[in-house]
Amino acid sequence: MTASRAPRRDAAENRSALLDAARGLLNRDPAASLEAIASAAGLSRRTVYGHFPTRDALLAALAERGTTRVVASVAGIADADPVARLALIAAAAWDEVAAIRVMTMTTLASSRAAIVDDGLAPLRHRLAEAIAEGSAAGRLRNDMPAARVARLVEDAVVASFPLTIREALDADAGRLLVVRVALGVAGLGWREVAALLDARPDIVAPRPREEALWPPTDALRTVTP
Repeated sequence: MTASRAPRRDAAENRSALLDAARGLLNRDPAASLEAIASAAGLSRRTVYGHFPTRDALLAALAERGTTRVVASVAGIADADPVARLALIAAAAWDEVAAIRVMTMTTLASSRAAIVDDGLAPLRHRLAEAIAEGSAAGRLRNDMPAARVARLVEDAVVASFPLTIREALDADAGRLLVVRVALGVAGLGWREVAALLDARPDIVAPRPREEALWPPTDALRTVTP
């Protein structure tokens, strides 16, 4: 009797498998080919091209998916203290990208940066809300509109990513750094930041993660001087 063939994964599962494989492989090797990604996903080259006609199409889909994950990671944060809420948003966003920071930097340096920028609008809105409340309470800066400060916070946090790569900071050290950066740009002095984190250690406490894509090995040389 001929053994029956195992059922093929449907199109949605194959697409998800390709994006998962790309997420891990491109963090280690930003120049990885579609063929290498297909192999990592356990799929044929033909299957890859059925979902993504070009490498750029796959990278665009990956950028969109990653941005959606970041926004989802902060959606449920609701702390009565707006300053703590701001810090928690920064920490949660970091946790979503910490394992793929090399790929994140590569994406932000490409034409796909516009996908990320558009997709992060809800995140900036959450930041602006927290900043506006903190400003009204006299705890955060009020020398410019909250939306502009939110953009500055986002830009400063992203600007800290190369440092976390150069110094090979783990997820916990990186979380502490981005929280300090976010609060500092929003108007807190370093002593106030330290006092908040002493009073609220949960803000920078380690979060359990299922993925372990960091450190990225050879990719370090790709994005650092």
